[in-house]
Amino acid sequence: MKPFGRIAAVFFLLVSVARAQPTLPVPRNLQATYAKGTRSASGQPGPNYWQNTADYDLNVSFDPTTRRVAGTVEIKYQNNSPDSLRQLWFKLYPNIYQKGAPRSRAFAPEDIGEGLKISALTINGEVFDVKKLAIEATNMAVPLRRALGARQAATVRATYSYILNKGSHQRTGEVEPGAAFVAYFFPRIAVYDDIDGWNRVPYTGDQEFYNDFCNFKAAVTVPRNFVVWATGDLTNADQVLTRKYAQRLRDAEQKDAVATIISAGDAQRRDITAPNAQNTWRFEARNVTDFVFATADHYVWQSTSLVVDPATKRRTRVDAVYNPKHKDFEEVIDFSRKTVEAMSYTFPKWPFPYAHETVFDGLDQMEYPMMVNDNPTETREDAITLTDHEIFHTMFPFYMGINETKYGWMDEGWATIGEWLISSIIDPKLDDDYGVARYAAAADTESDAPIVTLSTQQNGMPFFLNSYPKPGMGYLYVKDMLGDELFTKALHTYIRQWNGKHPMPYDFFNSMNAGAGRNLNWFWQRWFFDGGYPDLAIASVTKTAAGYDLQVQAKGSKPVPVDLTLTFADNTTQKIHRSISVWETGATSVTATVVSKQLLKRVTLGSTLVPDSFPKDNVWEGK
Repeated sequence: MKPFGRIAAVFFLLVSVARAQPTLPVPRNLQATYAKGTRSASGQPGPNYWQNTADYDLNVSFDPTTRRVAGTVEIKYQNNSPDSLRQLWFKLYPNIYQKGAPRSRAFAPEDIGEGLKISALTINGEVFDVKKLAIEATNMAVPLRRALGARQAATVRATYSYILNKGSHQRTGEVEPGAAFVAYFFPRIAVYDDIDGWNRVPYTGDQEFYNDFCNFKAAVTVPRNFVVWATGDLTNADQVLTRKYAQRLRDAEQKDAVATIISAGDAQRRDITAPNAQNTWRFEARNVTDFVFATADHYVWQSTSLVVDPATKRRTRVDAVYNPKHKDFEEVIDFSRKTVEAMSYTFPKWPFPYAHETVFDGLDQMEYPMMVNDNPTETREDAITLTDHEIFHTMFPFYMGINETKYGWMDEGWATIGEWLISSIIDPKLDDDYGVARYAAAADTESDAPIVTLSTQQNGMPFFLNSYPKPGMGYLYVKDMLGDELFTKALHTYIRQWNGKHPMPYDFFNSMNAGAGRNLNWFWQRWFFDGGYPDLAIASVTKTAAGYDLQVQAKGSKPVPVDLTLTFADNTTQKIHRSISVWETGATSVTATVVSKQLLKRVTLGSTLVPDSFPKDNVWEGK
């Protein structure tokens, strides 16, 4: 903002009846968590909060030629709940490709098949007849002969296989011959929580995922010349990479400069991996919600690292892995590094929580713990916004354990504000307005609904608006109102209280209120719960002895910031900004008094990230 110089602006509120801070409406099933003591109205986990966990030992082989995924999984599942579990529910995500499974979009016919086949299953030594398993698409419920008691553990072993999809790349699948991104590839135990019990919502392709925080050991076997990137730390680099490349990887983990671990020429020489017919790559990850891997025999690999926590000097390695034909990926390593740096030091100003982050050149726009599957883009701007959006998901949902299946806005909204703020750090010329115009056009129509509407009850435009731009703007406007320091304090309160756990919406709202030391329910109510649309108008511009009075009217009920651009007769300009706080008391209009001897030629209302459903009254021209 330029200094005012000889122009001064003071805002006066024209206030309607002052409103008491509302109490947010809490559904009965969520109120029950307060009664049980698992959560609290203060925003903190309750004294009886619990969540289940497991240790996964994965052993999987992938044949890039046949696309066959085959493996075993051993799960040591810990029931930390107070309940006795008479069955275990499993998620079989590959079964979205099973014939007859419900799905939100059509897939290539050649990808539809038998889905994931379980050839053996034991639970605590009990052998189950796999022909009698009750599999319903992506869900499988297995009754237990002996219930799993409260605070008891169970050991599950399963052998399985399926054919990875090829023609319908839905967050996972073959990218091209010699490259694949393999996600959701193993049977896992569904979340059992204090709100819904078992997560029985089927995966149909739109709503995303909800998994427990678990520990993973994974052995991934692929043919010679195929390199593997995955969630977790590679623990046997010296066994699967030849000496030169293993050393390059070690060096990259300690240096700020961008290094090339595998160049296009290296990939052609075929001297990167150990000279065995098959190599087994071993990874370990602790306290994460998922494990995925990607593999390719012709991709380049760029890497860099940076200190993300100045207190401990902990470093994060950042990788970009891509087909050298895709020139748009050449800057992705820089975009990725700057994103991790911005997340650690600027927004959300929290040390990047994992040891590495890999952006893989795939066919989607999807995030996973420590991994990103991004498609090539047509423009540099698209590459920047896609990269920082997907990496920002590291915090939300993965570090925070959000139930994306029900509450998409609790993670996508954060990735959206992260995209808006970090893109302009990477390139100050960018003015990203992702989804804002679409919200302005659709607000308060049949294609709109309150943000807090469950993601499972939405699709199409409502799902998009409520997952991405609407919550992103809500977070942004609170940040603007509180200021960076207080907003960061509030957000860090939420992060500290709920990282590694499963926050519900009211845990977020209440944590932010507590961290800010302010009751923000007036805004949460109007932006996240109520209907309505954003609409500001220039009501009047009045010449006074000292200058001008500019009256802005709130015609719509959605509180948005006020941004005025004043152009004077000598073509100088002045910008005036006020946050949403001007509407907190229920005001319906606000007046700016501008002191200036210059003749006012034009006034324009609005800015990039402020939607207006009826913008025709946003310009005043002097006569």
